[in-house]
Amino acid sequence: MAILLTKETKVICQGFTGAQGTFHSERALAYNTKLVGGVTPDKGGRKHLDLPVFNTVAEAVKATGCQASGVFVPPPFAADAILEGVEAGLELIICITDGVPVRDMQRVKRDMRGRKTRLVGPNCPGVLSPGIGKIGIIPGHICKPGRIGVISRSGTLSYETAVQLSASDMGQSTIVGIGGDPVNGTNYIDALELFLADDDTDGIVIIGEIGGTAEIEAAQLIKDRGKKGKPVAAFVAGASAPPGRKLGHAGAIVSSGDETAQAKKEALRSAGVVIAETIIDIGRAMKESLNR
Repeated sequence: MAILLTKETKVICQGFTGAQGTFHSERALAYNTKLVGGVTPDKGGRKHLDLPVFNTVAEAVKATGCQASGVFVPPPFAADAILEGVEAGLELIICITDGVPVRDMQRVKRDMRGRKTRLVGPNCPGVLSPGIGKIGIIPGHICKPGRIGVISRSGTLSYETAVQLSASDMGQSTIVGIGGDPVNGTNYIDALELFLADDDTDGIVIIGEIGGTAEIEAAQLIKDRGKKGKPVAAFVAGASAPPGRKLGHAGAIVSSGDETAQAKKEALRSAGVVIAETIIDIGRAMKESLNR
């Protein structure tokens, strides 16, 4: 079992016929994801990758019964693509697009209030449940089925985490890349709640980085759950980043004391989380947390 994706989840790709949409749809199909079509305006009625193309998400929902989408459209159009999926009643939207304007995402957050749709991203690697399916750009061959959930702001560090866990004989239930932008959909707390409620997840890995206070808020949730929680290990990137220096992602910039890697590690450690000082130690840290 996994969170967010199941073998029955019907998925579409927004930006289906574009270069990125095509490339990653091919890999989703190869990973046995239940991809049932895609959306590209003004190209409806055609076939692409032997699947139907629709002009709108609403048409795709009506024709296929899809519940989820992966958004692979350029930054200026990503917000409208997300909201189109919301209006069509999708349960899950995963936006991979990098560079979506903050103002656009503020509009998305406002317009999504009270709606049933869950958004993951933007600027994220997506979601992968080993042996079940994937939406996004996480390479499937580095992951293996298991009982460890992964939550990460960084795409590449989520991949390395999967490699290290697999090498330590710990498969993954689901990998959730929440993205590195300052305004996004699903956050650490949202993902933690899903994993804590999942009977098939025994432990959780958090991959954080400098900027914002999301990891500190996650630490507080872990502390509040206490013995009702699950073993957690974490790595926080950016320990050597000087104040004011952005680290890769738009949201990874330190503007206060609580946003440093050290402050986040201390908060997580005080909540009982085992800290890996380097990413290659994450397997050891997860095993130590499970054995406590």
